[in-house]
Amino acid sequence: MKRLVTIIALLAVAGVLAGVASAAAPTNNTKPAITGTEKSGSTLTASNGTWTNSPSFTFQWRRCATDGSACGDITGATSKTYTLVSNDVHHTIRVVVTAKNSDGSSSATSDPTGVIGTANGPANTVKPAVSGSTLPGSELTVSNGSWNPAATSYTYQWQRCDSDGTSCLNVVGATGKTYGVRTGDTGHRMRALVTAHKGTDQTTVASSNSDLVGTNTTTTTVTQTVSGNKAPTIAFLSLKRLGNRVYARFRVCDDAAKGVTVVERDAKAGALAYVRRFTVTPNRCVVATRSWIPAPRFRTKGRFVVTLRAIDKSRASSRFVSRSLVKR
Repeated sequence: MKRLVTIIALLAVAGVLAGVASAAAPTNNTKPAITGTEKSGSTLTASNGTWTNSPSFTFQWRRCATDGSACGDITGATSKTYTLVSNDVHHTIRVVVTAKNSDGSSSATSDPTGVIGTANGPANTVKPAVSGSTLPGSELTVSNGSWNPAATSYTYQWQRCDSDGTSCLNVVGATGKTYGVRTGDTGHRMRALVTAHKGTDQTTVASSNSDLVGTNTTTTTVTQTVSGNKAPTIAFLSLKRLGNRVYARFRVCDDAAKGVTVVERDAKAGALAYVRRFTVTPNRCVVATRSWIPAPRFRTKGRFVVTLRAIDKSRASSRFVSRSLVKR
């Protein structure tokens, strides 16, 4: 009998320990999302996202800047749905979902909505598009797109995005139809928010993304001293960092078996760029690797961009190609 009591007690303790081991606060697997029409008077709905450990949910809606930054809680907006009001026009909206269970709580924030328009704002029928060279010092232009009914005026806000076209943030003061490409944009893509106005009504849409800044889709020929000479081509194959040393692997092709100069440029936002030169002899095409230790100003946290171009003996130049590394 005593042995039976001991076994029962051990099993009870094991059950308690198992319960303690399995208990945990909720963990987010997929962040919440927002659905609904992005116009004043329309209702947005938040999904919970997906979570572990069987939580219950609470909600807090937030009003943000046009790029999803500088968010503030909207007083009283704590339901799963939120009806947009006039104060939301020309802002984006996020929702914070808090998951709770008996062991704790955690929160996850949605991506921002598009920019909220007025209830009767013009409808966009053709998306605005960015055109122009993406080399620093060049100029980009955004079209207005097409709208129904036709807009009477337009306003603009340029944004700098990650290399994959996401996480776009406003460029302070860049509110014209054109944008002068800057060294700090290298390795990013640019786009513009275009707001169409008709009377007191307005609607905002994002344009297409530009090509990667630091590249050019055309081949620029500086000069051709030999009739029929073709500019070399260059392709960026890989960029790696081992310790402080950077390794670039690239392919250069040219129509003459002569030395081609590869101009390499280090760039980083807020840092003075640095240029170095390598020589390769393609004999039609060659794959080459070059390595160097960037200056200390390029070895800090952030995005480091390497841009290459090839120039042959007659000064004909390839397009620019770029790769980047991010140090966190």
